[in-house]
Amino acid sequence: MAHPRDVLLGAQAATGLLPVCDHYSGVEARMRKSLQLQAELTQEFGTCVFDVTLDCEDGAPVGAETDHAELVAELALNAPADARVGVRVHPVDHPAFDADVARIVGRAGQRLTHVMIPKVETVADVDRAERAVLAAFPLGLPLQVLIESPGAVHRAFEIAAHPRVQSLSFGLMDFVSAHAGAIPAAGMGVEGQFTHPLVVRAKLEIASAAHASGKVPSHCVVTEFNDIDAMRGAARRAAREFGYTRMWSIHPSQIRPILEAFAPDEKEVEAAADILIAAERQEWAPISHAGQLHDRASYRHFWQILERAHATGVVLPAEAGVWF
Repeated sequence: MAHPRDVLLGAQAATGLLPVCDHYSGVEARMRKSLQLQAELTQEFGTCVFDVTLDCEDGAPVGAETDHAELVAELALNAPADARVGVRVHPVDHPAFDADVARIVGRAGQRLTHVMIPKVETVADVDRAERAVLAAFPLGLPLQVLIESPGAVHRAFEIAAHPRVQSLSFGLMDFVSAHAGAIPAAGMGVEGQFTHPLVVRAKLEIASAAHASGKVPSHCVVTEFNDIDAMRGAARRAAREFGYTRMWSIHPSQIRPILEAFAPDEKEVEAAADILIAAERQEWAPISHAGQLHDRASYRHFWQILERAHATGVVLPAEAGVWF
């Protein structure tokens, strides 16, 4: 019998499902600890629940970009076989961009899950990045892009439609700074980023653009990493109100709150499993469940709930668990 993923998603199933958390680190000791923590949580949950993105843009000391790129390549090459490791290189107009790609992607392309391109302004920037990656690693890699300016937000739908783009992330702090003081500093905080109209509009545009092209919208950082309750609340709002299916972490303490916030609750998982098990028994024809009609349109929704549950380490009902 065909797998539900193939029946319900068709060609979209080939895009895969990204972990809901993308953890960034750029200092050597923290990069090593991040990879170790990923391995530990993979063992704990039975699946890789967060990506590690090794950072060159903010991680490389000025003047030491070459040494840092070599270190990142070495860490990626020596990561566990089942690790999910990406890299954030410098922007395409930075002097270190080409060298970053050549050294890291050229050496460790086979071990990387993605390349993050910061400060993308236009589709031409994505094309430039794609050419560099293909020159270094002819098989190519998915590109994840950072939208960090008002102009980039305006062009988000065009950028998201690029076939090499896998995910769009929102660069909150650069976006606020680009407004020359018109958005107060509070707009970068855990409260203001969900209430200032210009920031809210940007977040919604990016999420909408990503979904319009079947890509993954990734929510920005929360800098108040010592406030776990604030972190958990922000992650929940990003997932439940703003349509994001992935979120950045910049401190290990943020990873579990993100997983918890993006995971469907127990009742959602149980209902989704019951509906899909019944649908499979009817060979995906319409069914009635708890007094409601369901067909393939709602089946897709409930399948995606189960996929997100699995991606966040939630234990699935046994009969649905065989699909994973």
